[in-house]
Amino acid sequence: MDSQLHVYNSLSGKKEPFTPITPGYVGMYVCGPTVYSNVHLGNCRTFISFDIVYRYLRYLDYKVRYVRNITDAGHLENDEDVGEDRIAKKARLEKIEPMEVVQRYTVDFHNTLALLNNLPPSIEPTATGHIIEQIEIIKKILDAGFAYEVNGSVYFDVLRFNKDHQYGKLSGRNVEDLIHNTRSLEGQSDKKNPQDFALWKKAEPQHIMRWPAPWSDGFPGWHLECTAMSTKYLGEQFDIHGGGMDLKFPHHECEIAQAEATTKKSPVNYWIHANMLTLNGKKMAKSTGNNILPNEIFTGDNTLFSKSYAPSIVRFFILQAHYRSILDISEKALAASEKGYHRLMDAYQLLDRLPIGETGDFDQQQWLKLCHQAMNDDFNTPVLIAHLFDAAKYINSVKNGLQSMDAKQKKSLTKYLNAFLFDVLGLELPTQEKGSDGKLEQTIDLLLNLREEARLNKDFDLSDNIRDRLQDIGVQLKDTPEGTAYTIE
Repeated sequence: MDSQLHVYNSLSGKKEPFTPITPGYVGMYVCGPTVYSNVHLGNCRTFISFDIVYRYLRYLDYKVRYVRNITDAGHLENDEDVGEDRIAKKARLEKIEPMEVVQRYTVDFHNTLALLNNLPPSIEPTATGHIIEQIEIIKKILDAGFAYEVNGSVYFDVLRFNKDHQYGKLSGRNVEDLIHNTRSLEGQSDKKNPQDFALWKKAEPQHIMRWPAPWSDGFPGWHLECTAMSTKYLGEQFDIHGGGMDLKFPHHECEIAQAEATTKKSPVNYWIHANMLTLNGKKMAKSTGNNILPNEIFTGDNTLFSKSYAPSIVRFFILQAHYRSILDISEKALAASEKGYHRLMDAYQLLDRLPIGETGDFDQQQWLKLCHQAMNDDFNTPVLIAHLFDAAKYINSVKNGLQSMDAKQKKSLTKYLNAFLFDVLGLELPTQEKGSDGKLEQTIDLLLNLREEARLNKDFDLSDNIRDRLQDIGVQLKDTPEGTAYTIE
């Protein structure tokens, strides 16, 4: 490999060389969805970002244990530990069991990510499947003096913890500012301080999701769930913890506090956060109507876009921006991504049919080095894609007789385009061409041959008619001295 992988660590605020705790092995935990509604496109961007991390680590020959949880209880409506459980609320509104809600939206989550060609994680634990582990962690935090019980609920004591530790180091906040900026909950809460967060909540009589614990029949706090599941499957210290930027505070900050309170160790070496997705320049929100579900894009059943866009187009669009940058989705952006995607796929499928020359005009070693440098620079997919377009340009030049390619070069380019397009980026061939054995290209080539015969016979009406009819269905022709090239839009 040409250079070492460097990862932007949210904890230090800079890129750092990636060195796993155990050589050759990587433990990675990513916060999964709270399954009370259909997975939205912003969530999908986050999970695609970590799918790339997972894929590239495997490409580098690491053995990766990728844990991504399902939150199926304990996530309340806001961060002040008040309000209803989101899943229980949905169950009440629809008059069904909470686990029916969980099942419905877990299936939707899996189906949507499968359409976007995400690899499944190694382990996908659920919060309700780890109640015992969460209760045991609460006992340890209480024994360590960093939590208190009141009226059947247990809260983490942030101010007590902050005397010996640094609460807020991940998000760059300090407790003094948090105290100043937090409204008083006097008379509304059992907490000693507004900054404290729930480890266990006593269930009110109407609360339908509850489990027995030493303090009360109740349910675990949302932050605690990820600490329990990550440490069970990856150990007290592991390599990577990922999630959306919105989880940095308070969720991930609380995870660090819980872990340090019980183990006296920093739980994670590299914290990675993916940025948000906006729609037409504005934050996505169901309440304003500025929101669209992935399936509405795939089917075209929406009022925002004029046509449908395939899952591979949406995935390619997302990968054309770095995962740490804000990305805006619009019709113009998707249409541009669709053209770029087909340009790459056309070149890839053309490669197998290229003539072999005695020499090669492409500096493939330098190209490969640049591809690796891009991904080793904090998984920089847009730069990698730019280098893939350079390869596509070369392939088209060989087709048009402007450059040549030798057999060794063809074999190597095929290998690495396969690796980068499909193994690393997780793209798929256009659906209309899957399993067609190149019948689309063969049909277009046949029409081009008929057009060339018409031109030789000076039947320019037929020649122009073939060109125009192909253009009508999105096949653009370009006549060159070396022959006719085409692109599919």
